Amino acid sequence: MPTLDFTTYDVFTQRPFSGNPLAIVEGADDLSTAQMQTIAREFNLSETIFVQTADDTANTAKVRIFFPTAEIPFAGHPTIGCALHLAKKRGLDHVVLEEVAGLVPVTITNDTAQFTAPVVPFDCNIAVNPELAASALGLTTTQLGPHTAGVHEGGPRFLYIPVVNEAALQQARPLQPAWDQLMQACQLDSAYLYTPSFNARMFSPTAGIPEDPATGSASAILASQLLQNGALDKDSTTKLQLTQGVSMGRPSEIYFEADVASGVLTAVRIAGSAVPISQGQITVPSA
Repeated sequence: MPTLDFTTYDVFTQRPFSGNPLAIVEGADDLSTAQMQTIAREFNLSETIFVQTADDTANTAKVRIFFPTAEIPFAGHPTIGCALHLAKKRGLDHVVLEEVAGLVPVTITNDTAQFTAPVVPFDCNIAVNPELAASALGLTTTQLGPHTAGVHEGGPRFLYIPVVNEAALQQARPLQPAWDQLMQACQLDSAYLYTPSFNARMFSPTAGIPEDPATGSASAILASQLLQNGALDKDSTTKLQLTQGVSMGRPSEIYFEADVASGVLTAVRIAGSAVPISQGQITVPSA
């Protein structure tokens, strides 16, 4: 049976067996969407990225990104991991990935990749009931942070819930039936929790991801949440280090920059490292 080469990386870390695992499958030009979904389900990682020949020869590669359950237009940790992999393999210091969400240029410096989010994040103006948000996470309203919870989009869409401290962050977990009620009310399936010191957790159990150790796209969209709550300077660049995955034993470090001009978010950049973990061949499933 035919096979394709794959490599796995741990992303948003410089240490093996931490960060967010990623599978990169190369030579995927002839795979159907159904075959890609089958392979992603087999790896059963938060994301698998498939590398194809670029539509435009000026770009490095065309890529498609899959959860175990569905394709998504853009994600941060596959972008970082795939860009570093292709840069090392092809001797590049600049990579342009053709993603479903659009072109994503990535700059490589000292084994770190930085990309500008393909969509400027924005506030979705969906009201969030704080009592429901707290009960959906096994918390009390006094454990919610000073920011107002909100739904924001920038390709993917997330509910952002501030919590008051690290203890509340570690206590949080999705609880039924309040979790499903919260997700239905907000018309999404993922919640991103963060503390004032920018430690974070991301839950998306209905998408097949009980918890994600590092979520680059959510980190990028966090800029909209912070701006909405007055936590970004209105005429400068804010730089932060976000920590995620600690509760899973897979600590991750995500570097974040947000440009704001006259109170308007103009660009968000995300950076991180990645380390290779394994490589091999995977059987191509029947069409």
